[in-house]
Amino acid sequence: MIRAAMLLMVTALTCYTIGVWGERLAQRLKPWHAILFWCGFLADTTGTELMRRLAGGLTPSLHTATGLLALSLMFGHAIWATVVLRRRDEAAIRVFHRISIVVWAVWLIPFLSGMVVGMRRAG
Repeated sequence: MIRAAMLLMVTALTCYTIGVWGERLAQRLKPWHAILFWCGFLADTTGTELMRRLAGGLTPSLHTATGLLALSLMFGHAIWATVVLRRRDEAAIRVFHRISIVVWAVWLIPFLSGMVVGMRRAG
């Protein structure tokens, strides 16, 4: 189960990073970016659930708090990207990348702290 969880977390990193930086470089939100946001969110949520099961539940920690914040932001981000695209809001489509970078940066905190926690337990 640990390998599956790790693979899902790396998949989340890959999807979310390509989506966010692809959007940033394009300077315009496109449907494929939103698809990658959703894929990253789903992979992260599934990987997080597997990790929670392995750990025997949630434990109060900075990693847990930032992880829950990041998942909430990712969910809101993916919803908002979908709404902006469906409304065809040109102004929002052109500036959406500003939000994306912030959400991605917040998401990196629990991703990296999870790696550190995992390496400490393994070593």
